[in-house]
Amino acid sequence: MTDHLGLEAELRGAVRGEVGFDATSRALVTMDASNYRRVPLGVVAPRDADDVAAALEVCRARGVPVVARGGGTSIAGQATGTGVVLDFTRHMNSLVELDPGSRTAVVQPGLVLDRLQEAAAPHGLRFGPDPSTHSRCTLGGMIGNNACGSHSVAWGTTADSVRELSVVTARGRRLRLGPGWAGAPEGLRELAEGELARLRTGFPDLPRRISGYALDALLPEKGADVARSFCGSEGTLGILTEAVVGLVEAPRARALAVLAYADESAAAEAAAGLLPLRPLTVEGMAADLVPAGSGLPGGGAWLFVETGGETAAEAHAHAERIVRAADVVDALVVTDPAAQRALWRIREDAAGTATRLPDGTEAWPGWEDCAVPPARLGAYLRDFRALLSAHGLRGTPYGHFGDGCIHVRIDFDLLTEAGIGRFRRFSEELADLVVAHGGSLSGEHGDGQARAELLPRMYGVETVRLFERAKAVWDPDDLLNPGILVRPAPLDANLRFSVLPSRRGEVASGYPADVASGYPAEVVSGSSADVTSGHPADAASDRPVDVAFGHPVDVAFGYPADGGDFAAAVRRCVGVAKCRTTTAAGPAVMCPSYRVTGEEQHSTRGRARLLHEMLAGEVITDGWRSTEVRDALDLCLSCKGCRSDCPVGVDMATYKAEFLHHHYADRRRPAAHHTMGRLPEWLRWTARTRTAPVLNALAAVGPLARIGRRLGGLAPEREIPRLATRTFSGWWRGRKPTESPDPAGKLVVLWPDTFTEHLSPSVGQAAVRVLEAAGLRVALPPTRLPGRGAIADGRTGAPTALLTARRARVCCGLTYISTGQLDRARRVLRRTLDLMEPVLRARVPVVVLEPSCAAALRGDLPELLPDDPRAVQLAAAVRTFAETLERHAPDWTPPAVDRPVAGQTHCHQHAVLGDAPDRRLRTAAGLTGELSGGCCGLAGNFGFEKGHFEVSRACAEEQLLPSVRQAPPGTVVLADGFSCRTQLEQLAGVRGRHLAEVLAEALEAST
Repeated sequence: MTDHLGLEAELRGAVRGEVGFDATSRALVTMDASNYRRVPLGVVAPRDADDVAAALEVCRARGVPVVARGGGTSIAGQATGTGVVLDFTRHMNSLVELDPGSRTAVVQPGLVLDRLQEAAAPHGLRFGPDPSTHSRCTLGGMIGNNACGSHSVAWGTTADSVRELSVVTARGRRLRLGPGWAGAPEGLRELAEGELARLRTGFPDLPRRISGYALDALLPEKGADVARSFCGSEGTLGILTEAVVGLVEAPRARALAVLAYADESAAAEAAAGLLPLRPLTVEGMAADLVPAGSGLPGGGAWLFVETGGETAAEAHAHAERIVRAADVVDALVVTDPAAQRALWRIREDAAGTATRLPDGTEAWPGWEDCAVPPARLGAYLRDFRALLSAHGLRGTPYGHFGDGCIHVRIDFDLLTEAGIGRFRRFSEELADLVVAHGGSLSGEHGDGQARAELLPRMYGVETVRLFERAKAVWDPDDLLNPGILVRPAPLDANLRFSVLPSRRGEVASGYPADVASGYPAEVVSGSSADVTSGHPADAASDRPVDVAFGHPVDVAFGYPADGGDFAAAVRRCVGVAKCRTTTAAGPAVMCPSYRVTGEEQHSTRGRARLLHEMLAGEVITDGWRSTEVRDALDLCLSCKGCRSDCPVGVDMATYKAEFLHHHYADRRRPAAHHTMGRLPEWLRWTARTRTAPVLNALAAVGPLARIGRRLGGLAPEREIPRLATRTFSGWWRGRKPTESPDPAGKLVVLWPDTFTEHLSPSVGQAAVRVLEAAGLRVALPPTRLPGRGAIADGRTGAPTALLTARRARVCCGLTYISTGQLDRARRVLRRTLDLMEPVLRARVPVVVLEPSCAAALRGDLPELLPDDPRAVQLAAAVRTFAETLERHAPDWTPPAVDRPVAGQTHCHQHAVLGDAPDRRLRTAAGLTGELSGGCCGLAGNFGFEKGHFEVSRACAEEQLLPSVRQAPPGTVVLADGFSCRTQLEQLAGVRGRHLAEVLAEALEAST
């Protein structure tokens, strides 16, 4: 067996970049966005080409495989490996040079595509290919997979944009590849010139042929373009360290024609006929993937056809010509850039939304991007649908209809031997179908492990042998990404949720252990179980595979969208990595801690990967007690942004609460869990004892405040918020009778959340003023628990009198949930439901002013108490302040404020509640402008906890604080959440106000 410690030490001595052989580093890269999982020995983040060469030298000497990895969004398994993974995103991620004159750019492999586009845009240029993962995919990954994107009908594939490549071979040679043989490895020219006939006849001619090696680019009539032939080699030939790429002129204006058809076949048949009109895109998708209220024209399927022009009028006229030429059910032409972006977001999110069918069934990649000649697309789709039906499978095709390239996720059962057997049989038959239509097994994302085994069906055995000979020219030791493209691992081996029986002594690639790496198969495969063909021993068996993912995990939340299965909830993360964006787009929130740290473990995907490995029990072996998972979740703000922004609805805030619940079971918790997690209890005690003035005075004494923060586990940089000397409920009880509203108005119950009650009672007072001005009658929840009925006397067994009602307070349980005190949260919520029974019976709306509390009641409550029907009733009764006015006082006109606004939409409101009613209410009141997205960074207890201050402040500096600083004089700073207001006050010295306060002030001014 390889000396892991020796390998790690040697790499640390050889490279200047980071070397990680710890469980976290390895667990984060076991998977990409495919169905496959391979456990590496370690991860190296090289700083430059010298580091790459040094790492290759060490690994070559030890026979350790090497895999290059960019954004990890590959969907065929080629970005995972069993030896050393090179992570280019940490350091080798620069735009080295951009030359507008020559329309070229020099890029490092870890550069994210959007960063190149942003740099090129001021010059009227762009990089042509643009996969839907453009906000996180890297140029190195795009070159490795020969990625395409929606604009390929206009600007081709990545290979069409590559000019020169700097490559380090496995044996350490540094090559500069371009057109011609000058930089080619020794033996490549002889190989190509000896196979000219095969190169001219053995490669299908279609726009999206990505499968196999592009050896036909070496033909003399194609300029013997070695750089082009390297594209799409999936890291198996050499390691890219730099690239010169071409840029194209971006249209000054664009229009988007959305063409509606009866079904996807009709849309597919029409796509090829639009190509002579020279559109920029011809993208297709069906109704299954389109959310309700999308704004698309009526139909069952759509083509997204983009046009360009020097002016908006020219682009619009071009789009109108396409609409007239198309035989459509309906059509829509959009010229507004914001509206276009909203429509494109529907298409781009399909890579994630397709992972769940409309009924919630999981669907998987594997046959994500086959391509056929565009004129054959309609016929191919009909045959494809028939094949799905024959195997009892379902999937929703979408994709690049203009190029004949189809994306689809299929509801394969990858957890049982019978299901995996069906996956193999379907894959073999679909490969034959694609070939019968003159197509390519891969039309965009590469073959990887998903399709390489089937390449002989497309190219024939002799051409595949030619691929093997080419691999040997570049990488004679088979060091780079073994098992990918040539001599491939079986398509049903190394599946991410299964370990199938196999013969001992072989590795995933099918090589004998001593040939592949020089150490035993279990090390190479990343598992104690060896994998060979992956064929199930008993294909008829429905026995679940004996791994963690085959068994439900005992959990606290209900996970209703995942059948109550925590493992299925974790499986939601398929690796599309929308959480790995470095800037928040528009109102998006996800993932603030990743944007601050830039570290994978602090992204939603990274945390999901660690939870996956925790359940698998191989890399992370201590289950719920895992310190690796705990540390990764420590910087999760529980903002819930992923719940709405993640295309597959990963809810890391819930997973974090679940983990903390188990991690600290019967163990000592951090002090902040008691001070912040049990905040409602301490504040109620303060109110009962009337000690708020004393505590405020003590908190103002520096040394005492420092001691209190240290004992409470709070950040020393934080000020302790002042407590209200009179609670909101106390104010309510002391109101004068003349303040009573119209008795004929609609009754609503105003929820006295902990923050409004004890810290910001002015918000509650303002809300009462506005609600009553709108003609509503306001009440507070009951504060006495009803009698429980007769109980048995403990001595005699005889019934006793009814229990005396006792005083209590409603609570949403938020602080207990966010700190993982879920047993206590359930007790609090059951007591709350007991108190609210009269309200629920009367079907009275419940107005919740604090967005995080409203989100907890609407989302967390029914998931924590799934068997209590009252939980669903209360969740349905919850209204935000703006929703209440819109739904229950529709004829009321708010006072005119007529001022601009700045601030931030609360992250929980964005993720769970929605802010459309708030937008409409602000507009009606004359409050102009948009609130920023992102997260304020305080996030309840997060920003107060020791060790979180810098991350908390950096989150606020992303959008919230700049938006406030840049606001003109007289701007109203809106912040409905107590955390947001506190962050503004402590970091910017600005007072943020709840919308209710702004409207109440305007009412007072108008009377």
